[in-house]
Amino acid sequence: LIQGASNPQELLRVSRGPALSSNLAALAIARLARLTSEQHLDTESIRGDPRFQQLLDTVDAQISQVWNTPLVQLLRSLPVLGLARGGRQVRSVEQEVLWRLRRLPLRQLVHLAEYLAGQGHDSLLLPEVLRKLELRWTELDGTRTVVTLMAKVGHLSPTLMERLEDKALELAEQFDPDELRRVALALALQQRRCVPLLRALSYHLLQKPAELPLPVLTDLLFAYSKLSFQQPQVLHRLSLELQPHLGALSPVQVSRCARSFAGLRWLSRPLAEAIAQYALDNTQNLSITHLCGILVSFARLNFQPSCSEEFFSMIHEQLQGQEQQLDTHLLTDVVWSLCVLQQARPSHLRQVLSPEFHSHLRGDTSPRMQSSWLKLLHINATARLEAPDYQGPFLPPEALAGDRDKDKDKATPLQRGLREALPGALAGNDLARFDVSTVYGWDIDAELVLDSDNKPLPVRDFVAPHLSHSEGTKPLPAGARRVAVLRWEFPQFSSRGQELLGRGSMARRHLRAAGFLLVEVS
Repeated sequence: LIQGASNPQELLRVSRGPALSSNLAALAIARLARLTSEQHLDTESIRGDPRFQQLLDTVDAQISQVWNTPLVQLLRSLPVLGLARGGRQVRSVEQEVLWRLRRLPLRQLVHLAEYLAGQGHDSLLLPEVLRKLELRWTELDGTRTVVTLMAKVGHLSPTLMERLEDKALELAEQFDPDELRRVALALALQQRRCVPLLRALSYHLLQKPAELPLPVLTDLLFAYSKLSFQQPQVLHRLSLELQPHLGALSPVQVSRCARSFAGLRWLSRPLAEAIAQYALDNTQNLSITHLCGILVSFARLNFQPSCSEEFFSMIHEQLQGQEQQLDTHLLTDVVWSLCVLQQARPSHLRQVLSPEFHSHLRGDTSPRMQSSWLKLLHINATARLEAPDYQGPFLPPEALAGDRDKDKDKATPLQRGLREALPGALAGNDLARFDVSTVYGWDIDAELVLDSDNKPLPVRDFVAPHLSHSEGTKPLPAGARRVAVLRWEFPQFSSRGQELLGRGSMARRHLRAAGFLLVEVS
């Protein structure tokens, strides 16, 4: 009768049965909650029915005789029927479950953890359930259980998450594409960069012969970007399979994909061309924020679309009059991106270099504010060195001074080797200057001055317009040149096996325009 009931009245009649046990009453309440949820019924009338109260009393009187499965179902059903989580009936069931935790099968522990984690309220039961899972993790079998726990429970217990990562590594070969997606997403959302597991997921993903579904492509790209995990073969496959589906994506998804590839410093030219064309074809549907996301992504990757003239005309048209809608950081990013791609107009430079704008950034030491200020220095350098028609304003001289958090203890082996080798090679300690912070926002690893015969001269004797405070007073001799030694290292300036990123390209242009001969090492 309980299993076949199709409405609450049939279930409530069970309460009058002479053979009603606490176990059957629990099953009836669980079935009642399910019907209520499926049929969107009013729970207040059910709670006010004396027959429902009879079911509750029967369970409460003999709760120790309720079987494990109906007991767990009962715990989930009472709140659905509108009973208060802190009420006597719910607390009684929770207490009984707490006493039985050690005897519960692992499958029911998993269901219990999944339910309690999704409730979003403090429960004395949840920490105990997690503790039992931490102790019994070796019993876990089946990919679905592991994936579910990682996605829904792992963030509540770092110890359990470590165990689940070990188990996922063991089961990685059995994961289907959607399970690979969910595991990668769980790692990304919890900021857990478990490299062995990410490598295993990448390997088994590449073994999947069929074309990956679109949600798998977009979520994997997001996860790899969030964790800064660059796996060239996977990124090549994602970009290759994502391109034909680009037209089916929403503007939000396209902007997110562009930002993810930029964050990974991975340029797929066919996909980037397709994103540029998407922006041209869907201009009316793209918000200014999404459009700015695509622009900043292109700048970070130093990508100029083949339809460059049409694309940037559209960008300028959409930006016109909309700058006030952008917050300080986003507007700085947009103008910086236009400078990287050599598309900035005097009106853009004027807007961010005005005292009213940059006064908001000065004095703040937060990482984001420091990043925006450094970009303002780059924009100011563009205005000085690459915009002959621009007449001002510029950043004030006092704003260009100061070191940019250089730490000698964090110097790379290449930097340390340079400091040790150059003085000996030049036969003098005063012939080179190291770790130079220029007014253009770029740091030079070593600076030399060579005369017309390529002989080194004392670098500190000469006027240095690239410094906020010049030590020397002499002008450079005729035919002498300044030399800047720069290292192009992967995280900041270039991508593996590809050309310089936008940041490196801009640094090269600025320093050459400032009169430096560049010696680039990597």
